[in-house]
Amino acid sequence: MAVQLNHTIAHATDPLVSATFFTEMLGLDPPTYYAPFQVVELDNGASIDFLAAGDYRIEALHYAFLVTDEEFDEIFGRITERGLDYWADPHKNRPGEVNDHDGGRGVYWEAPDGHLLEIITVPYGGWPD
Repeated sequence: MAVQLNHTIAHATDPLVSATFFTEMLGLDPPTYYAPFQVVELDNGASIDFLAAGDYRIEALHYAFLVTDEEFDEIFGRITERGLDYWADPHKNRPGEVNDHDGGRGVYWEAPDGHLLEIITVPYGGWPD
């Protein structure tokens, strides 16, 4: 069997708020509850499981999603409709821009609790030959 990412845990101030933000922005099914997690199922079978941070200090993590051009347009539309800040780079040096790495498009924006989300239409390094 090939090694595959099954799930990761993301700490959140309010797991339902964070999970719902992810699903709404990415156009996914609403989160499900699997105690004590709010689970966001991704289309490749992996999930992001949101857990209440409690006394734990939330470290902002980075989540990148490979999407089609159509999905990019839909997600980017939700980013702009909500008036969210976005950047062409993870260091936030290019505000209000979309990048064109490897001939595709990419953009970064923040989720609740500071997690940095990214959508790209072409994997880094380009599509394999």
